[in-house]
Amino acid sequence: MAISDSLQVTKTRIAAACVAAGRSPDAVALLVVSKTFPAAAVREAFRAGARAFGENYVQEGLAKIGELIALRGQIEWHLIGPLQSNKTRPVAEQFDWVHSVDRLKIAERLSEQRPADLPPLNICLQINISAEASKSGLLPGDVAALARQVAALPRLKLRGLMAVPEPGPGALAQHQAMAALFNALKAEGLALDTLSLGMSADLEDAIRAGSTMVRVGSAIFGARPPVNGA
Repeated sequence: MAISDSLQVTKTRIAAACVAAGRSPDAVALLVVSKTFPAAAVREAFRAGARAFGENYVQEGLAKIGELIALRGQIEWHLIGPLQSNKTRPVAEQFDWVHSVDRLKIAERLSEQRPADLPPLNICLQINISAEASKSGLLPGDVAALARQVAALPRLKLRGLMAVPEPGPGALAQHQAMAALFNALKAEGLALDTLSLGMSADLEDAIRAGSTMVRVGSAIFGARPPVNGA
């Protein structure tokens, strides 16, 4: 299936999930996850109407931003993968969003390195909602303190939370726990508007729980190409 067709199918699927959850059909934003796919695929998705793209790897994302520089004012670039402190400067300078902040040090460096002539860098805190040892992210009990610290930093705008729930029978409960955490932070006075939750396989559960942004890659681009010849 062509990328344009897959993109439309995904948008229809999101709208249907919203309606099934009693929400407006346009209540959930689509972040097209373009990691491992070439800039040509991003360009094709852009031509089909996509405007926000998510990258997991800093260097790969920077390369695509450079290759598609003519579209820079029209594309919103999101870093959704881990961020090491030695790579914060190019991210602060080139990306529009970072979904994977889980340490104050990273947030402080992004704040210090965000150019003054750019809008504030949009930030989501990454939550390890399934408490998996192999995953990055904050445990739920540590979120409120960091959220208040990040919200106070200049040149950043704290937008919300991001998580990758563990697949399986408990996934819906994890989605619901993320929504409860998100709503609790808002009730404490934090001006959050983004719950980045749900991917190709579980976006219906995420939308049912309250996600405002789903991250979809394989359902649009197809199976990911092999990495390093694997």
